Amino acid sequence: MSADADRDPTADAGGEGSPDYEALGLVAGLEIHQQLDTETKLFCGCPTELRDPGESTRSFTRYLHPTRSELGEIDEAALEESRVEREFEYLGYDTTCLVEEDDEPPHRVDAEALEVTLEIASLLDVDPVDQVHVMRKIVIDGSNTSGFQRTMKVADDGVVETDAGRVRIEDLMLEEESAQRVEETDEGVRYSLDRLGIPLVEIGTKPDISTPEQAREAAERIGMLLRSTGKVKRGLGTIRQDVNVSIEEGARVEIKGVQSLDDIDDIVANEVRRQRELVRIARELGERDASVGDPRDVTDVFADSEAQSASGRASGQSPRADTDSGVIAGALDSGSDGDGSDDGSEGAVMAVRLSGFDGLVGRELIPDRRLGTELSDHAKRHGAGGIFHTDELPAYGITEAEVDALREAVDANEGDAVALVAADRETAEVAIDAAAERAAVAVEGVPEETRGANEDATTRYLRPLPGAARMYPETDVPPVEPDLADVETPELLTERVDRYEEEYGLDAALAEQVAYGEHMPLFERVVNDGVDPVLAAGTLTGTLTQLRRDDVPVERLTDDHLAGALQAVSDGDLPQEGLEDLLTALAEDPGLSVEDAIEQEDLGGVDEAAVREAVEAVVERNADQVAEEGMGAFSALMGQAMGELRGKADGETVSDVLREAIQRRS
Repeated sequence: MSADADRDPTADAGGEGSPDYEALGLVAGLEIHQQLDTETKLFCGCPTELRDPGESTRSFTRYLHPTRSELGEIDEAALEESRVEREFEYLGYDTTCLVEEDDEPPHRVDAEALEVTLEIASLLDVDPVDQVHVMRKIVIDGSNTSGFQRTMKVADDGVVETDAGRVRIEDLMLEEESAQRVEETDEGVRYSLDRLGIPLVEIGTKPDISTPEQAREAAERIGMLLRSTGKVKRGLGTIRQDVNVSIEEGARVEIKGVQSLDDIDDIVANEVRRQRELVRIARELGERDASVGDPRDVTDVFADSEAQSASGRASGQSPRADTDSGVIAGALDSGSDGDGSDDGSEGAVMAVRLSGFDGLVGRELIPDRRLGTELSDHAKRHGAGGIFHTDELPAYGITEAEVDALREAVDANEGDAVALVAADRETAEVAIDAAAERAAVAVEGVPEETRGANEDATTRYLRPLPGAARMYPETDVPPVEPDLADVETPELLTERVDRYEEEYGLDAALAEQVAYGEHMPLFERVVNDGVDPVLAAGTLTGTLTQLRRDDVPVERLTDDHLAGALQAVSDGDLPQEGLEDLLTALAEDPGLSVEDAIEQEDLGGVDEAAVREAVEAVVERNADQVAEEGMGAFSALMGQAMGELRGKADGETVSDVLREAIQRRS
């Protein structure tokens, strides 16, 4: 390795083992988004419950366009989003109202949501603002019917501790959750209004994070603090992490929608690697004096010459494919119904010369993601299926002869690459322009942008980074002065684990399961109502887990079901042994009350006289075994006795009566 390479942090980081993140100048920050578990939404009285799209009672459509800020500026991210012409369809329910539909002004800020946010502020040691002002943040991807999201700063200037040092909290925001994306349609996107307006806190950190491991630890710490309130929603999609990542020679990139804490360190590590490789590619492109040409129509390379004749074009005839490539043939033949007639659309193949890019478009940035993938992401944003490029050709049915003809059509020389898009003409033209623009940026280095997290901890391009031009004041909601008088700092989950061990006698593992589990608030509630803590903890963790494994739909059990079942055991109305059967019955028919389910399943307890009668019958049937084995017959007879009573008696009572009966006959 040369002396210059030794001083190059991007080169140093490419060897075996973990990269030198300090040498690379890694800087990262987090934005944690967490839904609050409040009774109603942030700006109306609708419940915060999710619905099945099939339950919708109405739908309507909208088209959204960007607006200028107070200073007359248009946000770049919103402007690019508007270039993709789409119709947005929204599903409404009997649990949503005109506020979600943007046909009624928002109501005042929900008091419960603000109170929970202030509790979170106390845990993060951030300073509440004197007055909370609601702002509008432009969002025209269809996720909000109004074209903006309402958000407000509640507190700022806090800190969380990690093993690698402090991570400062920049701000704590309270905002409305976006509409839930249901599916892509031929016209655009379908959204569901059930999620729109659920209170959501956003916690943003300063760029104090210097390793992937510290990013994960900081996110875990913040997540623990949020759950300590007992007032946040749980489950997939209720918490999302965005990560801002840059290296010294790279650029700030915001990665949206990291669903799992387990992925954060891998996401950061992969983004560092992606930026490092883009820096290397930019250097090499600079050395080659690389440039990007103007897109050209190369349909002739892949189409029947007769169909491309002047007379054919003059008569409106679409080009007919003359290629073995299924993708290109499908695009060119899309305007024909297969019998020679034309539906009015026209397929086309557009290409662009990438001077000096040969061998670099196919270079891997991170696993299964190449520079060509970056170009393809931009093309896909405009409706294309992706791109082909000469670093991967001939392949996909494209022959060597077609590659040669393609290169000639765009005047590509040795050392150049070519990228192409096949689609309907309008899409192909816009998509190849987008791919060409991204290729031109590759000559300069790493672009600032917003990217989406993939399931494999890689990322994909979404849109440019938003700027300050996307924010302006909300005029329909008055400011709020936070009232800190009744705000109490919640007990940390780590402290709660210790208390459960000491106060309730739970072992360490069970105490942690309950404290960190989704049913922690319910555990506190039922124990305060007199339910045995060990019974409650075991039921809300182990029993529910086992029932789920047995394919019982436990997600249909409400807190009232669970609390009522535990209280029935505590009050002696249900033997503990009948608890699983009761919960199963309630899960299969959630409309039943606990009392009705006990009666329906015949789970009511029996008195001690009935227990003695059943036990004596079992002992009598097995008199010879009792005489021969004495107490050695206990285990076998205990099973028979419990079966005889069908779970209607407490196991401890049955055990005592059986021991007494065996001893009398021994």
